Amino acid sequence: MEELYYVAPSNEQFNEVKEKAIEIWKTYDNSFGYADEKIGRIKEIENVKDNMMYIIAMFDSINQGKLAEKLNPSTKKAVSERLISGGHDDEYSPFID
Repeated sequence: MEELYYVAPSNEQFNEVKEKAIEIWKTYDNSFGYADEKIGRIKEIENVKDNMMYIIAMFDSINQGKLAEKLNPSTKKAVSERLISGGHDDEYSPFID
């Protein structure tokens, strides 16, 4: 059986993470195209395997916290379960309610 970390979430959850991540990247200074590069990568990504987790891993812990605040409870839970499945210490996870 495949680890949950590598199992794609529902399309609704994936699209929510994708949308909220793009919102956060749009707040960045784009003087050198950094935000555009990140947004471009996210826009093209599809809901397969661990791509939702890839989007989350693009952020440092502070921005993961910002993302967690924007997500509905079921999506936060889906992220948290995948992080735990992947070996992440849930003690400091912003995705745990």
